[in-house]
Amino acid sequence: MAGGIGSRFWPYSRHNRPKQFLDILGTGRTLLQMTYDRFVKISDPTKFYVVTNKKYEHLVEEQLPEVPKSQILTEPMGRNTAACIAYASYSIVQKSADAKVIVTPADHLILQEENFYKSIGIAMQASEEGNRLITLGIRPNRPETGYGYIQYISNHGNPVKKVKTFTEKPNAKLAKAFLDSGDFVWNSGMFVWKVKSIVAAFEKYMPDLAEVFEEGFEHYSSHTEEDFIKKAYSLVKNISIDYGIMEKSDEVFVVLGEFGWSDLGSWQSLHEIQEKDADNNVVEANAILYETTNSYIKVSPGKLVVVEGLDNYLVHESDNVIVVCKLDGERKFRDFVGEARKKGEDFV
Repeated sequence: MAGGIGSRFWPYSRHNRPKQFLDILGTGRTLLQMTYDRFVKISDPTKFYVVTNKKYEHLVEEQLPEVPKSQILTEPMGRNTAACIAYASYSIVQKSADAKVIVTPADHLILQEENFYKSIGIAMQASEEGNRLITLGIRPNRPETGYGYIQYISNHGNPVKKVKTFTEKPNAKLAKAFLDSGDFVWNSGMFVWKVKSIVAAFEKYMPDLAEVFEEGFEHYSSHTEEDFIKKAYSLVKNISIDYGIMEKSDEVFVVLGEFGWSDLGSWQSLHEIQEKDADNNVVEANAILYETTNSYIKVSPGKLVVVEGLDNYLVHESDNVIVVCKLDGERKFRDFVGEARKKGEDFV
C-alpha cells in the first residue's frame, strides 16, 4: 500500500513526492524500496502488487523497475485501505485463486528482520485454517496514543491469538490502562490471509464494495482496467479495512511480534529511532544548540541554525518551507498543510 500523502511528515513529504518515495533514513533507499528489499528475500518480484495513487505511478515504476507494470495498481483517488486492499485482492484472485497474501504499508520500518520473518511464517501457517484473517500485533513498550490497539484472548503460549477488540488511537489514560493490562498490542496495519478468505470477508461484511470489484474481472489486466477503476472508486465508500472488516469478523487472529517495528508515521516516531545527542536531540544540521532538549533539528547543511531554549520541538527546513512546532503535535499537521495550501500549492 503506497498511496498515502504522508501529511504528518510535511514539509519534507510533499504531495508530489510523499514520504514512501523519500530516503527518510539516509540509507540510499526510499521507504518503498526498503519494503521491497525486505519482502523480496521471501518472495519473487513477479508476485508483488503495489497499490498507489495514479499521480505516483511514475515514481513506483522508477523506484521498483523489477515489479511488473501490470501489477502497479493505480487509484484515481484515495478511498482508504478497504478499497485499496479490495482492488489488489480481486486482481490477485482472478490470476491465482489459491494465493496467500501479505498486506503491508510501504513506509514502515523493521529493524529485526529475522524475527519479522518468523512472525510472517507463523501468520502464513495460521492463515491456512478456515477463513482466518491474521494481523500482526506489536508488543507495546509505552502508552502510545498515535497507534490503534488490539485486545486478544490469551491461550497459553500459542503465538496466534483470537482477537477480542480493536480500539483506534486511545487517549493517554486509556493507552496506559491497555499497557498495564498486558493483553493489548499495537495494530501494525500488516495482514496475512488467503486471498479467498479476504474476498469472502468482503462479500459478507462489505457486499456493496464486493459487488463493485467483482464486476471488474473482465477488466483487470486489460486496456479497460483504468476506466473501470475510475468508475469503481466513484462508487465505493472511504473506509478502512479495520472498520469495514476486521472489527466485524469473528475470524480475526493476531500474531504477536517483537521485531523493532515503527510505522514512521510522524517526526516524533522518527525521533525515537534516530541517533541522539546527550540532550536527546536528533540533529541533522549545522547547528548550535543552547538549553535545547528532546528536539529534532533538520536544516539544509549550507545554513547555520542557532536554537535556544526549546524542549520537545521540531525545527525543520525543506525547500521553501520552515516549520517550528511541537515535536509531538502530529495531529496539527493536517491543519498546517491546509493553511499552507491557502498560501499556494507550491508549499504543499
